[in-house]
Amino acid sequence: MPETTPPRLIGMSGSLRAGSYSNAVLATLREMFAGTADLVIWDLAPIPLYNQDFEGEKRPAPVKAMLAAIAEADGLVLCAPEFNHSIPGVLKNALDWASRPAFTSVMAYKPVAIMATSPGAQSGARCLEHIKVAIDSMMARVVLARECIITSVATKIREGRLVDETSLGFACGVVEELLREIRLREMAKSIVD
Repeated sequence: MPETTPPRLIGMSGSLRAGSYSNAVLATLREMFAGTADLVIWDLAPIPLYNQDFEGEKRPAPVKAMLAAIAEADGLVLCAPEFNHSIPGVLKNALDWASRPAFTSVMAYKPVAIMATSPGAQSGARCLEHIKVAIDSMMARVVLARECIITSVATKIREGRLVDETSLGFACGVVEELLREIRLREMAKSIVD
């Protein structure tokens, strides 16, 4: 049986904060799936604000690098806090760049796993709903998995890693569903080819 390379995943956090809980969740998932998937956490700090005047070849170098990485990836894992009942600006900005050109962007038909972090007991659901709307509009697809909202997250992160077993189980379940969809797509593609 031929060796296959692990699926390539791009992780994006909705927080630039050094001690970001969303970053900690992605870092934990990268370690949990090492050998099964190659999860690269993409730094969104260098991505400038979206400006339609700088599309196509005029895109800034950090944007071109991000889009190339997304194009080569098999799927994305997005993890974000809820800001003002919605998507944090840094993540929405990256998605805006990635959504262009409309209908043929690097996001078109790309499977995406989404999760949210919340310091409280209730936030996160509205962020996920708004991410779904954005993902749908760019013809990407949120994988069919239970929603993962890690509430009271400050109590579940230790030394930059998610340590709460229940929350970790939910987060891993979302990524496993993403990998399952990627495998099914590859199988379908091999049948067509």
